[in-house]
Parts: sequence; C-alpha cells; structure tokens
Amino acid sequence: MKIFTAEQIRDWDKFTIENEPIRSLDLMERAASRCTHWIRKNYSQDTGMVFMCGPGNNGGDGLVVARQLHEMFYKVSCYHINFSGQTSEDFNQNKQRLNRIGLELNEINSKEDLQKIKSNEYSLVVDAIFGSGLNRPAQDLPLEVIKWINHSGLEVISIDIPSGMFSEDNKENSKDGIVKADATLTLQSCKLSFLLPDFGGYVGRIHVLPIGLSGKYYELTDSKYELVTQNEVLAIIKKRHKYSHKGLFGHAYIFAGAKGKMGAAVLATRSCVRGGAGLTTAHVPRSAWQLMQQAVPEAMLTFSEVDDILCGALMPTKKTVGIGPGIGQEAQTAEFVFKLIAEQDEPMVIDADALNILAGNKERQREIPERSILTPHPKEFQRWVGEWHNEGHKLNLLLELSQRLKLIVVLKGAHTITATPEGKLYFNTTGNPGMATPGSGDVLTGLITSLLAQGYSPRDAAVMGVWVHGAAGDKAQKQIGEQALRAGDLIEAIPLVMKEHEQTVAQGGQCIHVYGETHLTHLWQYP
Repeated sequence: MKIFTAEQIRDWDKFTIENEPIRSLDLMERAASRCTHWIRKNYSQDTGMVFMCGPGNNGGDGLVVARQLHEMFYKVSCYHINFSGQTSEDFNQNKQRLNRIGLELNEINSKEDLQKIKSNEYSLVVDAIFGSGLNRPAQDLPLEVIKWINHSGLEVISIDIPSGMFSEDNKENSKDGIVKADATLTLQSCKLSFLLPDFGGYVGRIHVLPIGLSGKYYELTDSKYELVTQNEVLAIIKKRHKYSHKGLFGHAYIFAGAKGKMGAAVLATRSCVRGGAGLTTAHVPRSAWQLMQQAVPEAMLTFSEVDDILCGALMPTKKTVGIGPGIGQEAQTAEFVFKLIAEQDEPMVIDADALNILAGNKERQREIPERSILTPHPKEFQRWVGEWHNEGHKLNLLLELSQRLKLIVVLKGAHTITATPEGKLYFNTTGNPGMATPGSGDVLTGLITSLLAQGYSPRDAAVMGVWVHGAAGDKAQKQIGEQALRAGDLIEAIPLVMKEHEQTVAQGGQCIHVYGETHLTHLWQYP
C-alpha cells in the first residue's frame, strides 16, 4: 500500500473530484461516513461525545460525523474552534446542515470558553481540528485546545491525523502541540509520520479507512514509501506444486555461533528450517556439533577447525548464505567473514557480529555481493552510517547506504524498514513490543535466508520475511502475552502464519484489498 505525502493526497482528492466526478462536499460526506461507521461499531449510543472541529475541511469532516451520529441518536456535542475568523466552503455547508437538524454548533473563541466545557460529562473526544496539510506548529487558541484534549482524561479519536502533527517531517514540530490519540481514523492512506518513532506514539491504534478515492490516481502515482500489509505478502508467496521435492527449494547455509552464544546459531538454524528451505546446513564452532545435532536434527552440519570460534577453510559452494548471529568478533572470525564474502557471487544475508566486523571497513563492504541483505538494529546501523539528527535524516541515510552499495537494508525496530537500491522504503505492519527479546533478530536472519534460498528475490525475501516474522510475534503474543514472549516462540508460530497464507493462496483469495479497511492495531508504541 503506497504511502502518499500530504501534497499527493490533496492531488488525489482533486483528481477524484474532477474524474469521478463528485462534488467536494459529497466526497467529504463519503469520507466522514466511513468514520461514522467505525465509531458505531466500537461505541454505544450512550457514549457521551464531544467534537472539536477546526475551521477547515478536517473540521468539516468532524461536523459530518457529529451530524450523522446525532441522527442515529448518539449523545453528541459539537464545538467550532474559531481561531481564524474564516471557514472553508464545505465547513459552512455542513454547519448549515447541523442547524437544519437542530444540533447546536458551539463556538470556542478564547481560552475562557474552553474552560467552561465540563469534560466529566463526556467519555470521548473526537479531534477534527487540523488535517494532514498542516505545516507549522499549533499555537494560540488551537494549542490551548490541544492541551485541553490531552489533559481531559477522555478517550481520544483523531480524524485523519492527530491535530498538530505534520504528515511527513516533524523535526520542526513540538510534542506539546500534538493531540495524543487513542485511535486515528486516517483516510485512504497511512501517513509517514505515523510510522516513525519520534512522533509515532501520538497516533494510537491506526485504522486506514477507504473513502473511494480514484484507483487510477493510485496506480499512476509513484511513492518511495510503501506500507507492507498482508495483501502485499500474499502477492509474493509461491505455491508449491504436487511433484515438488526438496531440491527445488534451495540449500541454505547458516554461519553462526561462538562459545557462550550458541543459542543464536540454534535459533537462526531452526528458523531457516521452519521457513521452508529444501536443505539447511549450519557451520558452527567444533565444540558445538553435538548441541546442534540434537537441537536441530533436520539440519546438516559443518564445523570450524577450532573449538570455540567460527573460522576454518571455506568450501566452494553455491548455497545461499546467512552469516552473523552470535559469531563474535575475534580476529580469526573476522578473517573468515572477509573470505566468505569475497568468495560469494550470489546475494547473502548479513547480520549481527558480521555487520559489526564490516562496519568500519569500507573496502570490505564493497565486496559484498550486490542485492545482499543487511539486517541491522539501530545501533548496528549507526556503526555503518554515523549519527542522525532526526527521523528524516535517518531515512535518507538508510536509502543512501542501500543505493551506494546496491544492497537491501532491513533496519529492525517498530515498523521495520526495508530499503532497496531502487530508492524504495517498505514499512512493516506486524510485530509487537514482546519481540524486543534476545534472539528475535537471529530468527529473522534464518527466516530471510530460508526464503532467499527458495528463490525469492532479495527484495521479496526481506519484505516477506520481516512481515511473517512480525506476524509470528503477534500470534505468540496473543497466546502468552508480551512480557513472557521469547524468540523460540516466534519459530513455533512461523508455521501457523505460513499455513494461513498457503490456504488463502490455494483458494485464490486475498485478505486485505488495497482499497479495503486496514487495521494496524498491534503497532509498537513509544514513550
């Protein structure tokens, strides 16, 4: 699902109005109706609601929702935040409609007016002050209203975007001037700022609601940002035919482990097997061979010349390589990593200590086969690119690294971001805070290596691997919660996720259409 900028969304509205054709007032009615439908599904008629509406079209959306709910016998109060003395034409039209049905539109002209509102008479506040086109921090009366909302103690729903937040770059914004929502009903397209850690915690649960904007515009308009939903993964997954055999699904070679860190090798290898590779071989320190044979009997084994570290002579191989989990950074191990990379022609997966070994060596970085997949967490990424000043700067560094070395870079975290040399950034939608546990990254390395071995393109292996990894985490979280979740639980949940996908593909179906409602209810939250 493409993530459009505020400017592109305005153009999308305009294109739809001109080409459907439809009046802007009717498009507002259609958009607001989706919000009304969502609220009706989630709140009863006796829920006291107060609507805070700005003078523009976001405020107009709020007026429509308030009117529709009032007509359905919901308990609604509605306020116009009058800070400019001007209102949009669609706002005015909807104000007249409120008058016709007898729903009073109160005005807030000052801080004193605001203080007269008794928050204890309500359970829910609907934020419709500013929309996605805002480009300067909230101030004066709107700022006071935002502070009132945040300190009201009421549950908060924002229409389209939390008021005060910018759609893309918030580096010049102030957190004091942004509504902190419990849920955001965003219209047609997720906003980039929802997915970034500096302000992402202000959106609450994200629900992307389709409002019938032009499909032609969507197809014709490019975006360097994409949201990976289940629908995108279903388009990637391959169906196995009746006469398949293990030789058709590749041979993955996992290089992992050192003394005291063999758990990483076990997790990566088990995940690779679960991911569906036809054959999996693990290369580990000599002292760990018995452990590995017992822990992962489905995998074959080679081992180092010495007991406790990863090293040894390399064997010519056309296998798909994943390297890094738990290998340490001993001099012999570093030399082994350099030799392995130099001898590889095909894309490989590089993680953990292999990334740390390569971080300061620009010459060796250039030897990495093109379209290989790097899987750093933020600190490892920082060792490759240096400090960043803000989230926009971080995204630029991510794209620059991917394009400079022609590599796929998977930056792990909430909404794990996959960067490609073509200049695309793919934001993941699965996962939860319980996955912030030792070994989770090792599981991801094994899974991506497995998919790469099976013939998925590096981009598809990374995007699908990240999504399935997060979906497995969500399944595990539902069963055992977040605090007790461990990396091994992810491996056990991977086949459950894969099974659902296989069944859906076999039936020729899709779970979420690009224009259908998308629920991102398990997003990681930030303090």
